[in-house]
This record gives sequence, structure tokens and C-alpha cells, in this order.
Amino acid sequence: MLWYKSWLETRWRFLVGLVLMACSAAEVVLVYPKVRALVPLVPSDVPGELGRQIHEAAALAGSYGGYVWSHGFRENLSQLGTLFAVLLGTAGLLSRSAGALFTLSLPVSRLRLLGVRFTTAVAELFALAFTSALLIPLLSPAIGARYGVGSALAHGACLFVASSVFLSLALFLTVLFDDPWKPLLGAIAAAIGLALVDPLLGAPSWSVFAVMRGETYFRAHRLPWGGLLLSAAVSAALFFAAAATLRRRDF
Repeated sequence: MLWYKSWLETRWRFLVGLVLMACSAAEVVLVYPKVRALVPLVPSDVPGELGRQIHEAAALAGSYGGYVWSHGFRENLSQLGTLFAVLLGTAGLLSRSAGALFTLSLPVSRLRLLGVRFTTAVAELFALAFTSALLIPLLSPAIGARYGVGSALAHGACLFVASSVFLSLALFLTVLFDDPWKPLLGAIAAAIGLALVDPLLGAPSWSVFAVMRGETYFRAHRLPWGGLLLSAAVSAALFFAAAATLRRRDF
């Protein structure tokens, strides 16, 4: 019953996320021939930081792997993955007082209730990350290109593990607040804040967004194990903090 209830609370967010992330992955692949044709037209005399960014984007788009990473895993899929991690983390549970009282009245422990809710959301996030990542090598032959399944799995793992931090944060905030908007806006604000601070710190390889983008794998062809372990540890810590908070709360 708990698993089915968790699925009912999250299914529309999951299905919408699955469609949007799949469409984003397909767009990354199918638009590449047009992008490749535009690369020679990029001006070379643009000065300053803007010129540097234009030249970097053009250089990455010159190869299919560079384009997929920059346009897909670094931008579209990371942004959508973060958004839907937050949405899955804030779905149901204590978002409405009447629903919360019914849920908490069920003959199960609060830890099991939260654990089932968390596991369901994590499984859905896993499906979002790996489905969108694996669509890229699946669709690449349609434009006469190839993208390795191993690379797709590596980037899918980075996307999944790092975005689970925001899922756990959203779940923790949902336990703290009865208002459905505070956890959602708080988790999104935290994601935006980390995204703004990341460049100021030099985007270290252990930061959540550096892990999510899979930059270490793209540039050095190795997984950022330290960043992955740190992200997993933070996600687990936030879950146990949510469980401890829920156990103490008086409804």
C-alpha cells in the first residue's frame, strides 16, 4: 500500500519529467547537424569574455562528443534533472495537513513511511537520468553519428547521484514545513545559490554541479569518485536528518 501511495503522489511529476528529459535528449542529438553547419560561421574577432565563451562553445561543437556534453549533460539535462529532483522530493507526504494526518495515522513507523517515499523518488530519478542519457547513443545513428553507451552510462550516473542531493534536500524541507511552497522554493533557491557560488570557487571537481555535469569524465575520461561519494553521503545525511525530524515532530 505504501509503495502504491508513493507512486500515486509522484507519478505525474515523474511522467512529465520523463517526457521532457527524453525530448531534451532527442533535441540534443537531432539538432547537431544544424549546429555543425554553423560552426564555421562563428566570428573569430569577438573580444573579451564573450568572445572566449563563443570560441569555447564553437570548439566543443566541433566534435559530436563535445557538443553532446556541452549542450546536453552540462546544460539541458543537468538543469532538468535538478528541477525534477526537487519536484519529486516535494511531492505528497506533508504537503497538505489532512493528507499528512491520514498518512501518519497508517499503522507503520514514520521511518518506514519516509523510507518508502524516499526510495520511490530515488528510483524515479534513476529512471529519468539513465533513460535520457541512454537515448543519446540510441538516437545518434539517425544523424550518422556514434556516441558510446559507456559514456552515456557514466554521465547518467553523475547526473543521478548529484541530483539526488536536491531530492533529499527537498524531502528534508518538506518534513520541516507544512506549507507546500516553502520546500519547493527553498530547494530551488539552494540550487540557484550553489550554481552561482560554484564558478566563484573555481568549480572544484567535488562540487555537486561539477559532478552532475560529468566534466571530469568528459575531459579525463574517469569518473569523479570523490565527488560521487561526497554527493551520495550528503544525500544520505539529508535523508536521515529528515527521518530524525519527522520522528520528533508533533502533528
